[in-house]
Amino acid sequence: MAMTTTFSGAGRSTSTGFMRRAFDRMIDARSKQARRYVNGYLLSLDDATLAAHGFDRNELEREGSSPIVF
Repeated sequence: MAMTTTFSGAGRSTSTGFMRRAFDRMIDARSKQARRYVNGYLLSLDDATLAAHGFDRNELEREGSSPIVF
């Protein structure tokens, strides 16, 4: 009599899902941090320069800014 065993990988997919979510959240947080830093610089420019490059000062202020470098 032969016996076979199969592994469905259920435990592995849970940890992979957790790691993927953690990685995605880390990337999202760093992207938001970078955007706030860039907004801080853009807000230091005059309105004419912002308009020439397609930015709106009010929108940049709503998104927030941060002078802290990573």
